[in-house]
Formats: sequence, C-alpha cells, structure tokens
Amino acid sequence: MGDNPNNTTSMIRLENVTKYYKTFPAVNNVSLEIARGEVFGFIGPNGAGKTTTIKMLATLMLPSDGRLSIGGYDIVSEPHEVRRIIGYMPDSFGVYEDLLVWEYLDYFASLYKVDPARRGRAISDVLELTDLAIKRDSQVMSLSRGMKQRLCLAKTLIHDPEVLLLDEPASGLDPHARIEIRELIRELCRMGKTVLVSSHILTELADFCTSIGIIEAGCLLASGRIDDITHQLAGHVMLEITVKGDPGPCVDALSERADIERVTCDGRAIRAEYTGDANEVDELLEYLIRGGARVLSFTRSEADLEDIFLKVTRGVVA
Repeated sequence: MGDNPNNTTSMIRLENVTKYYKTFPAVNNVSLEIARGEVFGFIGPNGAGKTTTIKMLATLMLPSDGRLSIGGYDIVSEPHEVRRIIGYMPDSFGVYEDLLVWEYLDYFASLYKVDPARRGRAISDVLELTDLAIKRDSQVMSLSRGMKQRLCLAKTLIHDPEVLLLDEPASGLDPHARIEIRELIRELCRMGKTVLVSSHILTELADFCTSIGIIEAGCLLASGRIDDITHQLAGHVMLEITVKGDPGPCVDALSERADIERVTCDGRAIRAEYTGDANEVDELLEYLIRGGARVLSFTRSEADLEDIFLKVTRGVVA
C-alpha cells in the first residue's frame, strides 16, 4: 500500500518517467514534484509530451519506465486509490447530448459512487461553482462550447477530488470563455485543490500558476516556483523599447550587439534581453539615439513567463 496521502507534502511525483510509442520516447526520463495546493502550469508546444504525461497520471496509460504517484499512491499498483482522489479533464471530450445538465452530472456522480443522499447537494454545488445553475434543466446539446467546457469541469469536480488534471481546458474557446475558465481555476486554487493545468498558450497560465514545468520534445527543461525560475535570469535586464516609425533598423542595431542576447518585436514595441552591466544600460540608449532611432520609451521590465519559456526552449517539437 502507498503512503497515506495526509503524510506527504508532494501531491504529484514523477521519478525518471519514460513513455515509448514503439521506439519513440514521447516522454523522456522526466522527474517532477508538485506540492499540495500548487497550481502547476505544464507548458510546452503541441507534441511536447504534456498529454501523454497527464494520461499516465490519470491512470489511462502505463509508463514504459519510472514511477508516478499521486497523494502517495502508485498509479500502476494502486490505480483505484488514485482515481478516487483525482479529477481528470481531457483536452477533448464527449458529452451525452440527449441528457439534461443535471442528469449528466447525476450520471457521473453515480459512477464516482457519490452517496445518493449527497448527490443532489453535490450537483447544485458544482453548478453554482461553474456558473451553470441557470442551465440545470437545459439539454446538454443546447449549451455553447464554453458552457460545455464548464460542464465538463463540473463533472470533473462532482466527487470533490483533491487533485485536478486539466489538459488544455481553454482549448478552442473564445476570449470571454477563456477568461471564465481562468477564473474558475483561480477559485479552485482558493479552495485548496492541487491543480495541474497544461497549455501551449503562455498567457493562459501566467496570471494564476504558482509553479511551472516547461517540457519540449518529451524532456522536462525546467520546473519549480515561478519566482525561483525567474531568478535564474538574474544579471540579465529585460528592456522594453518603443520607437517612432519603422522599428526594423533599431532591431537590427540591437541584434548586432554582443551584450544583447535576444530581440523580439511586436508592432513598434521591442523587447530585448540585455546581458551587460546593469549600471551601464544607459549607454545602450545613447547608442540607439546616435544610430538615428527615435526612441519614445526605454524601460526595464521584470522577466515574465514568456521570457523564461523562450530562454530554455529551442523550438523543437517531438
């Protein structure tokens, strides 16, 4: 029998996990720990190994090598204990469209063996949490895609799991629905749930994750608290520069310098990573002006999730 869940601070643990599809390593020797109460953002491009990892944690797929556990329970030898404490929301899912919303939730509550005496209260609670109470007696087929996504999340929560595995929960949603899903995840964090949420869209995770893991081509490149990973960029200064007119010459001038590691441009806004002496960054501004750049603003900024991602990845897709 595994460890008692109440005696472990690591809610999710992967130890040297590898998963082969025939001879291809979709997940390659990944080790990872996620503490209780964390909202862990699993970041990587499509094909990086996120879904394969989550399916193994959800006991839907066995590892080729290594060990995974949730709440102290081994996913291979104790899958029933794992399923009791997790809620899994896949990246694509089906709904029983001929059912009413409450019937759909009642069906899954029965599968999770929720006590019939508590089932009605549990359904009402998850409908309230996901802002679907007004749709309780509506047919599932009448719901918008965003509402169906929230209904799937409600189903995932019906047995009050300790751990949530959410694979691309905002996939295919319009901006308003994406915001709603993000707010729901924030609320789950406030409720003390441990959440693993994957996405290939950085802005979906930056605002509410407490820790992250960056995976590329099946390999975990970095993981930990966001502040700790950001600290790895210590000594580098992130610059935001806005110029009047064509930013191209300014981008070219920056790219030629040995003390500039990376330059990106969005419209007239330029971001650059300055690796020189932070006390001499004003010399860079003088250099740009001497070169004819019409600088409207020149500011330092903190490294964000996108900076971290671009720094550690190479653009390789498994």
